[in-house]
Amino acid sequence: MATDTIEISIGGMTCASCAARIERKLNKLEGVEASVNYATEKAKVSYAGDLTPADLVKVVEETGYTAELPAAATETEAPDPTRTLRQRLITSAVLSVPVVVLAMVPALQFEYWQWLSLALAGPVVTYAAWPFHKAAWTNLKHGAATMDTLISLGVGAAFLWSLYALFLGTAGVPGMTHGFTFTVERMAGTGNIYLEVAAGVTTFILAGRFFEVRSKRRAGAALKALLELGAKDVAVIRDGRETRIPADRLEAGDLFVVRPGEKIATDGVVEEGSSAVDASMLTGESVPVEVRPGDAVVGATVNAGGRLVVRATRIGSDTQLAQMARLVEDAQNGKAEVQRLADRISAVFVPIVIALAVGTLGFWLGTGGGAGAAFTAAVAVLIIACPCALGLATPTALLVGTGRGAQLGILIKGPEVLESTRRVDTVVLDKTGTVTTGQMSLVSVHIADGENEDEVLKLAGALENASEHPIARAIVRAAGDVPEVEDFSNVEGLGVQGVVNARAVLVGRERLLGDWSVQLGETLREAKEAAERQGRTAVLVAWDGKARGVLVVADTVKPTSREAVAGLRELGLRPVLLTGDNEAVAEAVAAEVGIDEVIAEVLPADKVDVVKRLQDEGRVVAMVGDGVNDAAALAQADLGLAMGTGTDVAIEAGDLTLVRGDLRAAVDAIRLARRTLTTIKGNLFWAFAYNVAALPLAALGLLNPMIAGAAMAFSSVFVVSNSLRLRGFR
Repeated sequence: MATDTIEISIGGMTCASCAARIERKLNKLEGVEASVNYATEKAKVSYAGDLTPADLVKVVEETGYTAELPAAATETEAPDPTRTLRQRLITSAVLSVPVVVLAMVPALQFEYWQWLSLALAGPVVTYAAWPFHKAAWTNLKHGAATMDTLISLGVGAAFLWSLYALFLGTAGVPGMTHGFTFTVERMAGTGNIYLEVAAGVTTFILAGRFFEVRSKRRAGAALKALLELGAKDVAVIRDGRETRIPADRLEAGDLFVVRPGEKIATDGVVEEGSSAVDASMLTGESVPVEVRPGDAVVGATVNAGGRLVVRATRIGSDTQLAQMARLVEDAQNGKAEVQRLADRISAVFVPIVIALAVGTLGFWLGTGGGAGAAFTAAVAVLIIACPCALGLATPTALLVGTGRGAQLGILIKGPEVLESTRRVDTVVLDKTGTVTTGQMSLVSVHIADGENEDEVLKLAGALENASEHPIARAIVRAAGDVPEVEDFSNVEGLGVQGVVNARAVLVGRERLLGDWSVQLGETLREAKEAAERQGRTAVLVAWDGKARGVLVVADTVKPTSREAVAGLRELGLRPVLLTGDNEAVAEAVAAEVGIDEVIAEVLPADKVDVVKRLQDEGRVVAMVGDGVNDAAALAQADLGLAMGTGTDVAIEAGDLTLVRGDLRAAVDAIRLARRTLTTIKGNLFWAFAYNVAALPLAALGLLNPMIAGAAMAFSSVFVVSNSLRLRGFR
């Protein structure tokens, strides 16, 4: 049976359990396989049989969420969810502060203070807390309970009880005050209001939600950045004339011109000309690829040398760049979201609290305690269970942890990132730009007997100064000030020749020297072969009919890489070196930094498969990379660490960004993330512990508003101060 795959944009999800619920509903349909991603707010659905996309949208909407098909989603500009959240948060904060201050400071309680509190708290509980009530109602319809259910219950109970006490009890009488009496005594509770609880909880939890949504909003930016890498326009040859047209109007079979320094507009085959193409942006490898007629070239790579005429073979969504964008998106969609810890606890805690409240009400009514006292005790159970500190537990630790990370040059994307760092056991390191500098450098100079090393370098540098090739630039940097060159010519694919200081100089491959009947001596041949065995580039220098030296050029290992690999091992991680470079180069770099496991000669698209294969072996994989070619693998890995010195696409696809291009920052990042996660878990434990400890008091009807307020305030202060300890992370 033929299956179709479709992507649906989903709105209204408040937590990871919402995503799981939609996924369950879709997967119940016959012939449907669905994966819902809370971070990107998309569902990837494969379906067969008589089903239509409209049927799938209907199922999502019946589950209580909004759904749009791709066409509809692109026609209308998606509303920014942070904007409405920000408005609710500002409203809530401005109105809540006076409510909390009035309740906590008896000296400020003037004659009608309770009615002012009601006027200020009303919009907070209705307008600002609306997302929680709406989500709680959706959950209720599906027999589920999350953090939203607990918030809505607690806020609603506190507000409705306050209304009852103000209008039907004694709390509305002029001159009523809440004194600081920490007495434990049974009472009817009709003189107590809990407006500060309703307003304060709403504000704190909205703040946490706002920071979370803001970080989640950036998830789709990787794809946008990736697709913007391509050339914007192209010089196409039609009817023998060159015409510039937008790149998206290019057709398969068109001939187009690529001048030095320009991006190649699309995948194709070289028809005329030869050049070096810098594909580092896509492949990650620092040595440009020499191309001549008949060779394939890839769109978005840069022509570093001569003029090329290319015939377009693949356009639009068939190009390698578009396929990489798809790989990134698939990897992001497939990444299992860590179910938020607070939701997992809430799923158990909410039913227990409701059962306890109902049990309390039944007990007091059954033992003749009076309806007033019974309702007071039952509502007190709901109010004290409302997780004020719980709303602060994750955002405060995250705020302090990410702030400290930023000072150390580590940017953490969001709370779900932290969960991965605890379980990671394997770290895959991209070679070029991550373990190595990604820039060609002169490593050594070997000279024939009787020659001067400085002279060999100066004469070679003089010729290479006219070339833009990265190997040439490395020799020029090492040579410093170089003399003038005359009669310079570039021998395609072999090297350069010219006259320097009245000497006829050749710089390039052995074949170039052979064309001039120049033989390599034994010493120089050994040096050349030794360099090539290590995967390095050997450049030969000759003048006046004799070989004078061998210049060895390579991408050098960063000075801190060995120390970083040792640090990763100390964290219990197993390092793996991954590269598109040849086996010899990879083995030499691995030996230098102390890595035993090497995976070499990997095509950019296959990096994702390497990560998947390691995951299939049961490993939890962290990936460190910096190039466009690493983006999909960074998104696929359980934890993606992007080097801040790399491309925007890699940075967007990673979970953590290491601002300085130093691999030791990866060690710091994993340590900081693990410490932040431990702090969040400690916060969540204590946030619940205070609530649980006060529940028996509430059930016994012994909880007065001051004890409730103090317990809440103390738990919040504890959570904030515990989070602030992260500022001392070294």
